[in-house]
Amino acid sequence: MTIKVRAAVKADADVIARLIEETERYYGSTAIQPFDERLRQVGQALFGSPSLAYALLAEDEAGTVVGYAAYSYLWPAVGSTSSMFLKELYVRESIRRSGVATALLEELRHMAAENPACSRLEWMTDSPNDGARAFYRALGYPEFQGK
Repeated sequence: MTIKVRAAVKADADVIARLIEETERYYGSTAIQPFDERLRQVGQALFGSPSLAYALLAEDEAGTVVGYAAYSYLWPAVGSTSSMFLKELYVRESIRRSGVATALLEELRHMAAENPACSRLEWMTDSPNDGARAFYRALGYPEFQGK
């Protein structure tokens, strides 16, 4: 399967809002925010001035968005640099274990490495999320306890 990873643009707000709902349902939420409200918040956060966060989208061969990575920069990190913080990595259930999450994470890693002001890429995973923890370990990322 060929996956294309690209930066989200304003026209993607609708699909991002829908993916966020999928993410919330995946984590067990039953109190789902109304779509119009979520769509407005996505627009403000990702495409407002200033942007509060950013997103990468993964598309399959047909151009269908099948996953996303939401991230922002935190400051200060080491010295006076910033760190890229991966807030959410989500792949639609029907396409999991096909390389989508790996493609998104590798693009983030590349972006962080290419940014001279960024000293690292960081993320957190819930301790009971064994699948996510195994995914990161399989890619060679060590697991840390605490901060």
